[in-house]
Amino acid sequence: MERPLERTKRAFRSVSTSDDPIIRDLASQDKARVFVTDSIITTIMCAAKSVYSWDVVVTRVGDKLFFDKREGSTLDLLTVNETAPEQVPEDKDNINGVQQLSVEATVINQNLSQQVLARDVNKYSLGNANPFQGESQEELASVGYKYRRWNLNPDDKVDIIVRCEIDGVLDTARTGTNQLLSIKALNEFDLRATDWRKKLESQRGAVLAFETKNNLAKIAKWTMAALLGGVDMIKLGYVSRAGPKDNSNHVILGTQASKPRDLAAQMSLNPDHCWGIVRALVDMLMKQPEGKYLLVKDPNKELLRLYAVPEDAFETNYVEEPLAEDADEVPAESAVPAADEAGDE
Repeated sequence: MERPLERTKRAFRSVSTSDDPIIRDLASQDKARVFVTDSIITTIMCAAKSVYSWDVVVTRVGDKLFFDKREGSTLDLLTVNETAPEQVPEDKDNINGVQQLSVEATVINQNLSQQVLARDVNKYSLGNANPFQGESQEELASVGYKYRRWNLNPDDKVDIIVRCEIDGVLDTARTGTNQLLSIKALNEFDLRATDWRKKLESQRGAVLAFETKNNLAKIAKWTMAALLGGVDMIKLGYVSRAGPKDNSNHVILGTQASKPRDLAAQMSLNPDHCWGIVRALVDMLMKQPEGKYLLVKDPNKELLRLYAVPEDAFETNYVEEPLAEDADEVPAESAVPAADEAGDE
């Protein structure tokens, strides 16, 4: 049964690593040497599955590394059909172009993440208040944060702390336990080609397989983020446009829940390989002098390029200069043994 997708009035905060007050406090206490958010680290982990180019700013301060996104970075937007055989057109004025589809998918995901939550009930607490509320009186989106720590290199005592997002909690009355949830939306924009309204009832598995094929990078990042956050279930919503040419109004056609490890197995996503990429990159960066670096995903190859940039790069009044031709490179499928989880913070 179709349900209209409601527009939430809650504000979403996309705070980068270095601006996070909790991470700043943990860094000052030397709780780890590497700091990052789940959205950034999963983008790096799944680099081999991405087609589009992206970049991450890395700052080395003393013996610590901070991974950040640039202001206005595309990392805040969800891609649509990034890995589909037929490329999405680069047309800013086309509602089915790369940019407009990304904005549409991101808004849909935010709206769904709030609509499926129970209302007029006591909120589940992870122990502390939202660190990004500040003095603002606006209502923030209901999101939980866990700061988790893993050991990357026992020999050099390199720990990494990742800020992980939790979208909801499922109260399972029968077992008396709570299951952490990640809530994500798959969106249909070409109604004639996919026709979810007919296929979801009898061919839901085939629909998910088709969407995974066309959105491999996005779903892989969702899955790895869920594994990092210790999430028990990923709740996927199938959201379609109200009409073929209406990218402002949408309906929820159905939902399904999957275990993160089951999703990972279905797409041959190996967490060990994902951690191997991070370890190889951190090892390289720890050998670099203090300063600021730009990590760039090559748009045409499974390759990450690392450039040294000025300290004031990407800040206000910065005059952009061409990147140097020479850069260190890291294969996006670097096969380095994975790190074992050391504990939570």
